Amino acid sequence: MVELFEKNIIETATRSSKGNQLKWRNGDTWYKADYTGYEGLAEYVISHLIAKSSMNEGEYLLYDLEKISYKSTVYNGVRSRNFLSDDWQLITLERLFKSVYGRSLNSMIYKTADKRSRLKLLVDETERVTGIRNFGIYMAKMITIDSFFLNEDRHTHNIAVLVNGAGQYKTCPYFDQGAGLLSDTTMDYPLGGDIYRLIDSVKPKTFCEDFFEQLEIAEDLYGYSIRFDFSKKDVDVLLYAVPDDMYSQEIIERVRTICYERIRQMEYLFGKNLRVPGGV
Repeated sequence: MVELFEKNIIETATRSSKGNQLKWRNGDTWYKADYTGYEGLAEYVISHLIAKSSMNEGEYLLYDLEKISYKSTVYNGVRSRNFLSDDWQLITLERLFKSVYGRSLNSMIYKTADKRSRLKLLVDETERVTGIRNFGIYMAKMITIDSFFLNEDRHTHNIAVLVNGAGQYKTCPYFDQGAGLLSDTTMDYPLGGDIYRLIDSVKPKTFCEDFFEQLEIAEDLYGYSIRFDFSKKDVDVLLYAVPDDMYSQEIIERVRTICYERIRQMEYLFGKNLRVPGGV
């Protein structure tokens, strides 16, 4: 357990549609507390599973479970390394586009009727503003991760890039998966509900309202960019390591069932042959 104080509280540039978790920075470590359910467990499981993929280690942020003591309350949560520095800071696409164009990127996306064109607009305009190359491949990987793990909260307020004082841009590690795996038990996905119906009910917010359609568009435009290499056994190992005093067995079994079901539904992502990303 770590004890944190008000001086450690941080305000981040990213924003959830369901409000903001408590977040802290202590030295070179970030901490986040659960807010609407078991976000910490989702961050831990998802990050450790995508570590078993074709991505490089520097492409994603790894989270580990942590109990957090703050103002006489103990929270379940996670810790991760701080990937920012004095030279590089985070800016969301929404804030970036408002500063450059004086317009909301989210409104630009949803004023475009064709869903394929929405993703191309997001990618092409981001490349134009930042000079980042192959941002479509970066987005395709993000969409694959979010689609597989049912991260419903990926929108322009929490898609971000890094910028330095010289006005140079680069992509940041994939992070902020806490809204995945039906973690919101307070508002939308209560414990005790039918898991398979809940899985079918989750909708993304990136540029359309269906995970499979969103992923199909991203793959068609930018290729199959991730191969997952984890198994059901890897899921079991991660869940077995969760301390008994953090999450109930009901929650553990729910997360296991979701992961098993997504492995079954999206088996093609575990194949050895990936389409070479080329875009159009």
